[in-house]
Amino acid sequence: MLFVGWEGVGLCSYLLIGFWFNDKANADAGKKAFIVNRIGDFGLLVAMFLLAANLGTLDFVGVSAAASQLGFASVLVTTICLFMFLGCAGKSAQIPLYIWLPDAMAGPTPVSALIHAATMVTAGVYLIARSSALFSMSPAASLTVAVVGAVTAIFAATIGLKQWDIKKVLAYSTVSQLGYMFVGVGVGAYTAGMFHLVTHAFFKALLFLGSGSVIFALHRAYHATHRDDDAQDMRNMGGMRKFMPLTWGLMWIATLAIAGIPPFAGFFSKDEILGSVFLRARESTLAESHWLGIPGSTVLYAIYAIGLAAALLTAIYMTRMMLYTFHGPNRTGEDERKHLAEAPWVMTGPLVLLGIGSALGGWLNLPHFAHMLGPDELLGRWLEPVVGESQLRVTLGRVPEAPGNTELFLIGSAVAIAVIGILIAAFVLRPARLVPKREAPAEEGLERVLLNKYYVDEAYDRAIVQPTVSISRGILWRGIDQGIIDSMFVNGSAALAKGIGASLQSGQVGTYAWVLVVGVLAILGAFTLR
Repeated sequence: MLFVGWEGVGLCSYLLIGFWFNDKANADAGKKAFIVNRIGDFGLLVAMFLLAANLGTLDFVGVSAAASQLGFASVLVTTICLFMFLGCAGKSAQIPLYIWLPDAMAGPTPVSALIHAATMVTAGVYLIARSSALFSMSPAASLTVAVVGAVTAIFAATIGLKQWDIKKVLAYSTVSQLGYMFVGVGVGAYTAGMFHLVTHAFFKALLFLGSGSVIFALHRAYHATHRDDDAQDMRNMGGMRKFMPLTWGLMWIATLAIAGIPPFAGFFSKDEILGSVFLRARESTLAESHWLGIPGSTVLYAIYAIGLAAALLTAIYMTRMMLYTFHGPNRTGEDERKHLAEAPWVMTGPLVLLGIGSALGGWLNLPHFAHMLGPDELLGRWLEPVVGESQLRVTLGRVPEAPGNTELFLIGSAVAIAVIGILIAAFVLRPARLVPKREAPAEEGLERVLLNKYYVDEAYDRAIVQPTVSISRGILWRGIDQGIIDSMFVNGSAALAKGIGASLQSGQVGTYAWVLVVGVLAILGAFTLR
């Protein structure tokens, strides 16, 4: 049933990304998402086949009950988990299958908020948490999940530093935050990963819909003045706080939440993930194992450091987005400013609800030290029947707890990193220096590399797409289809029939007579010899 839904949302994603099918770029973006997700789905299918062949069931409860038959850290359970993670990497846009999600921004903004930020793209995180009985038995596969998540988080965050399309900034932010979730479930902190999944749904949906309101306002202004400037480029924005104060306030709530500033939702979930990584580096099945010959504890400490670096970059690029969009002078145009205004309530109403979730969503799973604020670990207790045993297996049967000073250090480090990132962006970036897109100079050096996303799409095109097209055109089409099938079998058999017919159907009675005689003799000879 999960796989049926998995494919269903993939179909919806494909259809909605390519909604403007007359636009080649949008149609290609839809096809790209469809093909990349099929690569991931191949891995999930292989994992399902292996489970069915070895355990005789695909039911989650049945798999959890029989998982011990596969053997702890065995080759079989690791293979199953890695193939399953391939499916998760495709659906949840992790390296190397992340390339489809930024292009998915071609779809309508509500689609970006609902499907490509809050639901479909988090399905891979859900699948790993739901299959925690398997992943907790394979330290190698779990470390792989965590490493890929960490690398994806930092890689996508660096790209987000230099994007000008407001939706592309949020797209790479989504890829980065998905990496955080995979770090959580990868280190066996399944509750923490799911917690960040929930809080991320609040603030990222708010950011996407808020950006949609800004785009709507600019598009309406450009339409009124008959200009065709890019309504999604932040260089054409600036000073939008004056015209859209409600959207500005709500998007700052979401920005502080994703940056990890207390008491907003993202602080609690991100801090829980980073703290879990640090504690599991000291004592867990992961710390005692090896990943590609590297001690697991070393890998986990490196993941923790990468997580802090990604948190710093998140605070920087999100503050950059807010400064360039809402602060400084307005760059939309003098005539266009007269038409800038808040979006209708049908658009801003959902922003208010998501703003409440972004501000208070952390109360869903308050850590124990914050029990004075309300009931602690509500989500953790709710998920206990599903992931509790698996989490204890990873932590060697003990509930990991940090000493008081260590816990304060971890929390203080996470908050300090977020604050430093915001301050760096506030002091270094100068919105007043920006010029509209049509007047902006071309980027050079590292800025150009980041703007072009490290040229990964171009590398894929040269290494995979173009060779595939060349082989298809040169060998499969011209060589096999035209050269062999058409020339030899289709046209060849037609030419043979035509030649035989022309030689026999000459219209000469004498020829027909000797052919008839030869045929009769051949038949008689056959019967005689038998």
